[in-house]
Amino acid sequence: MKSTHGENEFYPTTPITEPAYNLDIRVRAYELFEQRGREEGHDLDDWLQAEAEFTMPARSEIRRVAA
Repeated sequence: MKSTHGENEFYPTTPITEPAYNLDIRVRAYELFEQRGREEGHDLDDWLQAEAEFTMPARSEIRRVAA
């Protein structure tokens, strides 16, 4: 019996890729981990700090826009 659903519906052939900035955040989070002396248990803190560094504008940019 032939399936009524297309094979691609359940098994996509195109790879799902993460956004490009995720790699930058991952690298920065690992740098923070190393700076802490590879102390475990702070992975979420490191990720959130790295994400904030990439998503929040620098204070100099804020001042320039406000002026």
